[in-house]
Formats: sequence, structure tokens, C-alpha cells
Amino acid sequence: MNSLDGVKPCIEESLKMRLLGHSDMNGHGATMQVVGLGNHIYVAHFKPPIGVSVVNVSDPRHPQVVKQIPAMPGNRCLKLQVANDLLVVSNEQFGDTPVRTGIAIYELTKPEDPKQVGFFETKGRGPHWMWFADGRYVYAGAHIDGFTHRIVLIVDLKEPSNPKEIGRWWIPGMWTAGGEKPWWDPTLNYNIHGLYAVGDRLYLAMMDACLGILDISDKTAPYMVSQLQWFNGRTAHTVLPLPKRDLLIVTEETLAFDCMEYPEYIRVIDIRDEQNPRILSRFPLPPGDFRRRGLRCGCHDVHVNYPGSMIDDRLIYTTNYNAGLRVVDISDPITPREVAYYVPQAPPTQRAIQTNQVYVDARGIIYLTDIEGAGLHILEWKNDTISKQKN
Repeated sequence: MNSLDGVKPCIEESLKMRLLGHSDMNGHGATMQVVGLGNHIYVAHFKPPIGVSVVNVSDPRHPQVVKQIPAMPGNRCLKLQVANDLLVVSNEQFGDTPVRTGIAIYELTKPEDPKQVGFFETKGRGPHWMWFADGRYVYAGAHIDGFTHRIVLIVDLKEPSNPKEIGRWWIPGMWTAGGEKPWWDPTLNYNIHGLYAVGDRLYLAMMDACLGILDISDKTAPYMVSQLQWFNGRTAHTVLPLPKRDLLIVTEETLAFDCMEYPEYIRVIDIRDEQNPRILSRFPLPPGDFRRRGLRCGCHDVHVNYPGSMIDDRLIYTTNYNAGLRVVDISDPITPREVAYYVPQAPPTQRAIQTNQVYVDARGIIYLTDIEGAGLHILEWKNDTISKQKN
């Protein structure tokens, strides 16, 4: 929590959206990634002691936290994914003391009561972002021993109780234990961050190395198809492929507090020629006084069309920290336009809202998390606006 220092908390602001429900997550409101399965959502926590919360949202107006799973000692659980009645959870070192890290695997026969059935140990600081959509393979960006930055790990869950690494890929120069020497400016961050697999391609957001496209037709030997880098110091965070339109949405990540950095953007990229991806446009910045509101100001993440969720290749749901949720229409990818937004009211102990991640379920219900402690906000479109937007 941050002291208000006499600043009045931000009030709720909205266009075409309204608040349905809210949960303080039993007092553990610093939250991260959120995904769903049926009437339940699974919420990662930004810091321990809680790792994952299970929330019954059969009535989204009255969400009920039905289970909270502690983080492993010395870890935090920022990311999670659900597929094939399995829940995978990252366990990443929190702090400077080395601990056991890796990917915890839970079985969801009872969605309200995950039972751990396996664990893949990574060693090192552990995994951060993951992609797990086919119920078999986990693609993870993980910092493991012997490497300078996070690399790509591919883990096979054919036997969830006995997960096995089958492939890895890294930017040349990262494997110092193997004699490689970093060639880049040490002030740059080349961690592998967001990953998204479609067919035999794995799309990567690689922070200052920006966008990478890997061929994973042989998962034991991935190789780079192409890379697109725009500016040093632009931290590519999340990548969202829109396969039917040959487009990618790539978000940058705002990192500095009190808005003390150059604005970060969300970009629309044409991949019709995947050997030569090109930037078409970037999303408009939210209008208003957000750069004066404090904490982080700028983009972070998008709803990434998880299987079983709302799939949309025109309306893009984006999180923007103190500017909340913004919805952008990319019917014309050259001219993205903002069509809706929702900025939750900050709690009294929080200088500004810090909307971090977003998930939209198959009903069109929208879930927002907040890394500063404001908990879970649940939204809906006003007066069936979503159907009007699509027609």
C-alpha cells in the first residue's frame, strides 16, 4: 500500500461499462493473472503468503472466495493457466534467498478444490509467464541456473505427475555456463516474457529484444523464424496473435512509478510475411490526467483469447495501471480507436488504482486485478453494449 500524502483517491470512471461485483480477496488484494473454468476463476497473487485464490463467480455480483492456496516458502505465484482440467501455477523466487522454484500442477476434478498432482522444478529464480492451452505442453519463460536471463522452456505434461522438459530456446549470449558471452548493453533487459503458441509457432514478447517468432514444429529443437525490434528500452510484455487476421498485438510494460518514464505503447503488427513483420500502428494513449495521478501510468497487458474465454479479434481489452481498463477497436488496424473504459475507484489506502491484468469469460464478464491491493473488480458492458459493438 502507498500513503496518500494528502492526495484524494481516484474515483470511478466509466464509458459503456459498469461494475458488477468486487472482492477484497479476504484481505489479500494484491493480485495478478486471472483465468477461468466454468463457474470458477483462479487468481494469482502479487506477493505471498497467498499464491492462488479460487473464486466462485456463478453469481458475478457476489463473488465468493472458496479456497486460497499458500505460495511455497520464498516464492510468489504471479502466473497461472488452465486447460484439460489442469491448473498450472508458476512458483518464482521472491527475494534474494535461493529457494525451490518451478511449475506446480493441480488437478481440477473439483474446480473449487484444486489438488496438486505434480511439480516441475526449474532451479534458479524460476518461471514467470506461461502458456498452456492444449492440455499437454507448458511454454514458460524461466530464469534457470547457468543463464543470464529468462529463457523458453517447453515442458510435457503427458503425465501430470511426472512432467518433463523436452525443449528450450534462448537468445544467444545468455548461456554463460556454456561459455557464451553476453553481447548486449548490460542495461537492457532481454528476459523472455509473454509467450503464445499457435500451431507450430511460438510468439514471444522479449522485453528490450521486443518480438520473436519461433518455429516449434519440433518441440525439442525450436528455432527463430524472425525478430522485430523497434527501440532499445521498449519492454515488450505480452503478445496476442490474431491468426485469422495475420496480426499480432504486442504490449509494452510500464515499469517506473510516479509516471517517470517515456510512454509505453501497445502495437499492432502485420505478420502476413512472418519473415518480415512490420508495425502498422499503435493504440492511442488514454486521454486525461493519468500521468499526474501517481504510481504506474501506462499499458501492461491484454485479454489474450484463452480457449474457453471470450475470443475476439476486433475488440482488444487492455490494462493500463492507473488508467484502468481500456477497450480498443481494431476493425481498422491502421487506426485503433478506444471505444470503452473503466477505471475502478481506488481504496482509501491506495493513491491510485493499479489495474494489472484482465480476463473476459465466455459470457462477456470482465475480471480485473490490481497489484497494489484493490482486489478483484468484475464488470459488464452496459445495456448489452458488446453486441452492439460487434454488429
